[in-house]
Amino acid sequence: MTSSSRAEADERAGLLRRTIRRLCSCLPSAREILIGGPVWGLMMAMSSFLALYLRNGAQTYHICSILLLFFCGGIIAWPCALFLGRFGAIGRRGETRFAAFFLCLTVCTIAATAFLFAMDYRMFYSQWHEPFGTRIWMYQFVFTSAAAVYQFVVMGVQLFVPFGFAALALASLWLARRTPGRQH
Repeated sequence: MTSSSRAEADERAGLLRRTIRRLCSCLPSAREILIGGPVWGLMMAMSSFLALYLRNGAQTYHICSILLLFFCGGIIAWPCALFLGRFGAIGRRGETRFAAFFLCLTVCTIAATAFLFAMDYRMFYSQWHEPFGTRIWMYQFVFTSAAAVYQFVVMGVQLFVPFGFAALALASLWLARRTPGRQH
Protein backbone atom coordinates (compact mmCIF):
# COMPACT_ATOMS: atom_id res chain seq x y z
CA MET A 1 0.00 0.00 0.00
CA THR A 2 1.47 3.37 -1.02
CA SER A 3 1.54 6.34 1.30
CA SER A 4 -1.01 8.26 -0.80
CA SER A 5 -3.51 5.39 -0.79
CA ARG A 6 -2.96 4.97 2.96
CA ALA A 7 -3.60 8.71 3.44
CA GLU A 8 -6.79 8.46 1.39
CA ALA A 9 -7.96 5.48 3.44
CA ASP A 10 -7.21 7.37 6.68
CA GLU A 11 -9.07 10.40 5.35
CA ARG A 12 -12.13 8.28 4.45
CA ALA A 13 -12.05 6.58 7.86
CA GLY A 14 -11.85 10.00 9.55
CA LEU A 15 -14.78 11.26 7.47
CA LEU A 16 -16.79 8.18 8.39
CA ARG A 17 -16.02 8.65 12.10
CA ARG A 18 -17.00 12.34 11.93
CA THR A 19 -20.22 11.50 10.11
CA ILE A 20 -21.16 8.81 12.63
CA ARG A 21 -20.35 11.17 15.51
CA ARG A 22 -22.49 13.88 13.90
CA LEU A 23 -25.38 11.44 13.33
CA CYS A 24 -25.21 10.30 16.96
CA SER A 25 -25.21 13.89 18.21
CA CYS A 26 -28.39 14.56 16.19
CA LEU A 27 -30.45 11.82 17.81
CA PRO A 28 -33.30 13.28 19.86
CA SER A 29 -33.58 12.20 23.47
CA ALA A 30 -36.53 10.20 24.74
CA ARG A 31 -37.73 13.27 26.61
CA GLU A 32 -37.65 15.39 23.45
CA ILE A 33 -39.67 12.75 21.62
CA LEU A 34 -42.16 12.06 24.43
CA ILE A 35 -42.84 15.73 25.11
CA GLY A 36 -42.15 17.38 21.76
CA GLY A 37 -44.04 14.83 19.63
CA PRO A 38 -47.41 15.23 21.36
CA VAL A 39 -46.97 19.01 21.56
CA TRP A 40 -46.22 19.20 17.82
CA GLY A 41 -49.11 16.83 17.11
CA LEU A 42 -51.44 18.96 19.21
CA MET A 43 -50.31 22.08 17.37
CA MET A 44 -51.02 20.41 14.01
CA ALA A 45 -54.44 19.18 15.19
CA MET A 46 -55.27 22.67 16.44
CA SER A 47 -54.12 24.13 13.14
CA SER A 48 -56.46 21.84 11.22
CA PHE A 49 -59.34 22.56 13.61
CA LEU A 50 -58.91 26.33 13.35
CA ALA A 51 -58.65 26.15 9.55
CA LEU A 52 -61.85 24.07 9.42
CA TYR A 53 -63.53 26.44 11.85
CA LEU A 54 -62.67 29.45 9.70
CA ARG A 55 -63.75 27.64 6.54
CA ASN A 56 -67.14 26.31 7.65
CA GLY A 57 -67.45 26.57 11.42
CA ALA A 58 -65.91 23.07 11.77
CA GLN A 59 -69.21 21.67 10.51
CA THR A 60 -67.97 18.34 9.21
CA TYR A 61 -68.98 14.82 10.04
CA HIS A 62 -65.35 13.65 10.14
CA ILE A 63 -63.91 16.28 12.51
CA CYS A 64 -62.61 13.72 15.03
CA SER A 65 -60.94 11.66 12.30
CA ILE A 66 -59.33 14.74 10.80
CA LEU A 67 -58.01 15.95 14.14
CA LEU A 68 -56.66 12.49 14.97
CA LEU A 69 -54.99 12.26 11.55
CA PHE A 70 -53.20 15.59 11.98
CA PHE A 71 -52.31 14.83 15.60
CA CYS A 72 -50.76 11.46 14.71
CA GLY A 73 -49.02 12.96 11.68
CA GLY A 74 -47.40 15.55 13.95
CA ILE A 75 -46.32 12.93 16.48
CA ILE A 76 -44.71 10.77 13.80
CA ALA A 77 -43.07 13.73 12.05
CA TRP A 78 -41.48 15.31 15.14
CA PRO A 79 -38.58 12.88 15.83
CA CYS A 80 -37.73 12.57 12.13
CA ALA A 81 -37.77 16.34 11.61
CA LEU A 82 -35.76 16.92 14.77
CA PHE A 83 -33.08 14.44 13.70
CA LEU A 84 -32.83 15.68 10.10
CA GLY A 85 -33.00 19.33 11.13
CA ARG A 86 -30.20 18.92 13.64
CA PHE A 87 -28.09 17.09 11.09
CA GLY A 88 -28.38 20.08 8.78
CA ALA A 89 -28.15 22.71 11.52
CA ILE A 90 -25.29 21.72 13.84
CA GLY A 91 -22.36 24.05 13.48
CA ARG A 92 -24.18 26.39 11.09
CA ARG A 93 -25.17 30.05 11.33
CA GLY A 94 -28.52 31.02 12.87
CA GLU A 95 -30.45 31.56 9.65
CA THR A 96 -29.20 28.25 8.27
CA ARG A 97 -30.30 26.46 11.44
CA PHE A 98 -33.72 28.10 11.17
CA ALA A 99 -34.02 27.11 7.49
CA ALA A 100 -32.99 23.52 8.23
CA PHE A 101 -35.62 23.09 10.92
CA PHE A 102 -38.26 24.94 8.88
CA LEU A 103 -37.69 22.71 5.86
CA CYS A 104 -37.48 19.46 7.85
CA LEU A 105 -40.57 20.18 9.96
CA THR A 106 -42.53 21.14 6.84
CA VAL A 107 -41.55 18.13 4.75
CA CYS A 108 -41.73 15.57 7.57
CA THR A 109 -45.10 16.80 8.87
CA ILE A 110 -46.72 16.83 5.44
CA ALA A 111 -45.15 13.48 4.52
CA ALA A 112 -46.16 11.73 7.77
CA THR A 113 -49.72 13.06 7.64
CA ALA A 114 -50.04 12.22 3.94
CA PHE A 115 -48.72 8.71 4.64
CA LEU A 116 -51.31 8.14 7.37
CA PHE A 117 -54.04 9.49 5.09
CA ALA A 118 -52.87 7.18 2.30
CA MET A 119 -52.93 4.14 4.59
CA ASP A 120 -56.47 5.00 5.74
CA TYR A 121 -57.50 5.55 2.13
CA ARG A 122 -55.87 2.26 1.16
CA MET A 123 -57.66 0.41 3.95
CA PHE A 124 -61.02 1.63 2.68
CA TYR A 125 -60.36 0.60 -0.92
CA SER A 126 -58.69 -2.70 -0.04
CA GLN A 127 -62.06 -4.44 0.04
CA TRP A 128 -62.16 -4.17 -3.77
CA HIS A 129 -58.50 -5.06 -4.34
CA GLU A 130 -56.91 -8.35 -5.31
CA PRO A 131 -55.39 -10.67 -2.66
CA PHE A 132 -52.23 -9.53 -0.87
CA GLY A 133 -48.93 -10.09 -2.62
CA THR A 134 -50.17 -10.51 -6.17
CA ARG A 135 -48.82 -8.34 -8.96
CA ILE A 136 -52.22 -6.67 -9.46
CA TRP A 137 -52.42 -6.01 -5.70
CA MET A 138 -49.04 -4.25 -5.84
CA TYR A 139 -50.25 -2.00 -8.65
CA GLN A 140 -53.44 -1.29 -6.76
CA PHE A 141 -51.50 -0.55 -3.57
CA VAL A 142 -49.05 1.83 -5.29
CA PHE A 143 -51.63 3.71 -7.33
CA THR A 144 -54.22 3.93 -4.57
CA SER A 145 -51.54 5.26 -2.20
CA ALA A 146 -50.25 7.71 -4.80
CA ALA A 147 -53.78 8.99 -5.46
CA ALA A 148 -54.33 9.43 -1.72
CA VAL A 149 -51.08 11.36 -1.28
CA TYR A 150 -52.00 13.59 -4.23
CA GLN A 151 -55.47 14.16 -2.78
CA PHE A 152 -53.96 15.05 0.60
CA VAL A 153 -51.47 17.46 -0.94
CA VAL A 154 -54.23 19.19 -2.91
CA MET A 155 -56.84 19.37 -0.14
CA GLY A 156 -55.26 18.45 3.20
CA VAL A 157 -52.25 20.77 3.19
CA GLN A 158 -54.68 23.70 3.24
CA LEU A 159 -55.52 22.77 6.82
CA PHE A 160 -51.97 23.64 7.89
CA VAL A 161 -52.44 27.25 6.76
CA PRO A 162 -52.31 29.84 8.36
CA PHE A 163 -51.96 28.56 11.93
CA GLY A 164 -49.67 25.64 11.17
CA PHE A 165 -47.38 28.03 9.32
CA ALA A 166 -47.13 30.24 12.42
CA ALA A 167 -46.47 27.18 14.62
CA LEU A 168 -43.85 26.03 12.11
CA ALA A 169 -42.04 29.37 12.21
CA LEU A 170 -42.09 29.53 16.01
CA ALA A 171 -40.95 25.92 16.45
CA SER A 172 -38.17 26.41 13.89
CA LEU A 173 -36.98 29.56 15.63
CA TRP A 174 -37.02 27.81 19.02
CA LEU A 175 -35.16 24.76 17.70
CA ALA A 176 -32.61 26.93 15.87
CA ARG A 177 -31.81 28.76 19.10
CA ARG A 178 -31.37 25.49 21.02
CA THR A 179 -29.02 23.92 18.45
CA PRO A 180 -25.31 24.72 18.74
CA GLY A 181 -24.04 26.98 15.99
CA ARG A 182 -20.60 28.08 14.90
CA GLN A 183 -18.06 28.79 17.55
CA HIS A 184 -16.35 32.14 16.94
